Amino acid sequence: MLPIDIDAVKGFLDKDEGAALYEYALKASILGPCMEIGSYCGKSTVYLGSACQRAQTLLFAVDHHRGSEEHQLGEAYHDPALYDIEAQRMDSLREFRRTLARAHLEDTVVPIVAPSDLVARHWNTPLGLVFIDGGHSMEAALTDYRCWAPHVQRGGWLAIHDVFPNPEDGGRPPYEIWTLAQASGLFEALPLIKTLGLLRRL
Repeated sequence: MLPIDIDAVKGFLDKDEGAALYEYALKASILGPCMEIGSYCGKSTVYLGSACQRAQTLLFAVDHHRGSEEHQLGEAYHDPALYDIEAQRMDSLREFRRTLARAHLEDTVVPIVAPSDLVARHWNTPLGLVFIDGGHSMEAALTDYRCWAPHVQRGGWLAIHDVFPNPEDGGRPPYEIWTLAQASGLFEALPLIKTLGLLRRL
């Protein structure tokens, strides 16, 4: 299914979650291109992009590539290999591009290097699937949800990563936007696949 060894790609996506993303991106591609909010080094991009490539559509991958809160210097998920010493900032773009090249997805994935709210200001293309896995602060998660959920076509899919119903298991913002989507009346949720929430646009 995948063109490279997914274990060799930096990231935090479980294989069962990745397989579900592949499956639903393949279905959603009938409706339109797919969108990923938060690419990091490209693990989820490989799953989504491989499905889009098979369906002969595109995956837009939005990330500022400066890392989320937890990736910064001194934080729990900081990776020194992704730290740009000269700029004194995180920079995952080079590793992301290497992943795309190794996976032969450069003709399918369109990287957009910018904050998601900036991109959303002028976005007009209806989407078959939107996958939200950007910053996990409440502000970042709400912004991604409010900016991108409206672009999911009817019959399409909204996917949210790191949904933890039990607050002892992980951060709450992805769970909060998952519940907001259901309360909106616009989305119907499927059972969670580990921490991946999938919702169908009604």
